[in-house]
Amino acid sequence: MTTKNFVFSAVLLDWFDQHGRHGLPWHYPRSAYQVWVSEVMLQQTQVQTVIPYFERFMRAFPDIQTLASSKQSEVLAHWAGLGYYARGRNLHRAAQIIQQQFMGQFPKEFEQIQALPGIGRSTAGAILAQAFEQPYAILDGNVKRVLSRFYAIEGWPGCKPVETKLWLKAEALLPNHRLADYTQAMMDLGATLCKRTRPGCERCPLSSGCQAHLYSLVDNLPSPKPKKALPTQETWLLILQDDLGRLAFVKRPEKGIWGGLYSLPAFGDKNQLLLAGVEPNSLLEWQSIAHSFSHFHLTIKPIQGKKPLAVKEGIDAFIWMLPWQALDQGLPAPIKKIIKKIALQSNN
Repeated sequence: MTTKNFVFSAVLLDWFDQHGRHGLPWHYPRSAYQVWVSEVMLQQTQVQTVIPYFERFMRAFPDIQTLASSKQSEVLAHWAGLGYYARGRNLHRAAQIIQQQFMGQFPKEFEQIQALPGIGRSTAGAILAQAFEQPYAILDGNVKRVLSRFYAIEGWPGCKPVETKLWLKAEALLPNHRLADYTQAMMDLGATLCKRTRPGCERCPLSSGCQAHLYSLVDNLPSPKPKKALPTQETWLLILQDDLGRLAFVKRPEKGIWGGLYSLPAFGDKNQLLLAGVEPNSLLEWQSIAHSFSHFHLTIKPIQGKKPLAVKEGIDAFIWMLPWQALDQGLPAPIKKIIKKIALQSNN
């Protein structure tokens, strides 16, 4: 280990001891299971958003065995609202693999961990460093930002050549002790001081060696992702209620948006909706809802209708639930808002 690397980790750990985040629920205990669940939840999601979801998830699924033996619908119900639902499905499937192949014990080998569904190089490294104190680097969004600025590495961090440079730096900086704290310190520094906008350079323990700070490049690094216009799609959501107050639902396919979750029946256009057998004269359009995914924008057009007396094949295939029953299931965030509004109307 070079003197420079030793200084980097020593300074960072000293800052962490005084200013780091020490009350995170997945640190008590800092088991492989808790670290794994938290790391998956933290992908694309901020810490403050994750904390209540993590705590509820742990109450429902306190260990790998419980998670592996649970139904996917139960897991997704506790995931609803976090978004990127493939993470929840992968978590459930990985728990089953761990139960079957490793007798319910979380593996300690990098290759075994990275082979699990939903776990990439950085997540595998985070688990090994934090749960087992093994010398593996991480490279999440916060760490990419810290290293891009510290070494003044230009280019979008998602670009393979730039990412390779960052991995080399991240691995070279690893200390030979306190790997768990160092890993958390790197994430904390990026989240609390080395932020994307208005970073707190004046309070950063690494500012004296940060190339971006020394050469006034902080606002330019890391380089932004090349802009690409996202397409817009449109979907009609059918709000269909029977005389018992039950609403019609469908279960989404495993792959695609809202995979494995319950949703109001979706149609590409209004004509498709009429073909499902809804009474044409009963239709009432609600205000459109704008919802964005990472790769496209979605315009949601809810439309309320009545179930006809004559049973139609399309309608007969729906899953019927009362609003309060549906809210206990895994629902995408926009659907949940609609159902809550209907439940409120029903109670008035």
